[in-house]
Amino acid sequence: MSSSVLFASSNENKFKEARAILSGFGISLEFFKCKLQEIQTNSLEEIAQHKARQAFSFCSKPVIIEDDGLFISSLKGFPGPYSSFVFDTIGNKGILRLLAKQRNATFRSIIAYCETEKYVMFFDANVCGKISRKIQGRKWGFDPIFVPEGQTLTYSQLKNKNIISHRYLALKKFANWYLRKKKSSGQ
Repeated sequence: MSSSVLFASSNENKFKEARAILSGFGISLEFFKCKLQEIQTNSLEEIAQHKARQAFSFCSKPVIIEDDGLFISSLKGFPGPYSSFVFDTIGNKGILRLLAKQRNATFRSIIAYCETEKYVMFFDANVCGKISRKIQGRKWGFDPIFVPEGQTLTYSQLKNKNIISHRYLALKKFANWYLRKKKSSGQ
């Protein structure tokens, strides 16, 4: 591994996924387990920035956080930035009960990298798809109900999720930038 980065989160599943993805780019992740404040706002960028700065204040080292949201078209983007709260409150069964015929959705990921209190970089990605009619698979979060465009299976059912997901695409942008940054600084 050429480089190591801290990944701040209380979600070990998210960390394991990010670690598997970034290892393919020669970046190793260390888990910085911490509970970060989830501010209430309609902006994933604001949430990610707040979490990244807070994580940096806890560890005083370069750190990344990942925040994401499931934006369902027929629900006018809901749950969006409130996805974690909605999942904890009504879960996948609740989301399925809210939907009628129109099931288009976008999964969005934002990686925020912070190396000083004032320096935060963002890397984001979207994957369009739809919400399945029933829970399919057993993985965590909304993976059992999200079917990415061009696929017939949910994220939970896909063997290659970590090379097509919104999180993968955002982490790929981060990895390319981070490795160029390290190379240009001679590290």
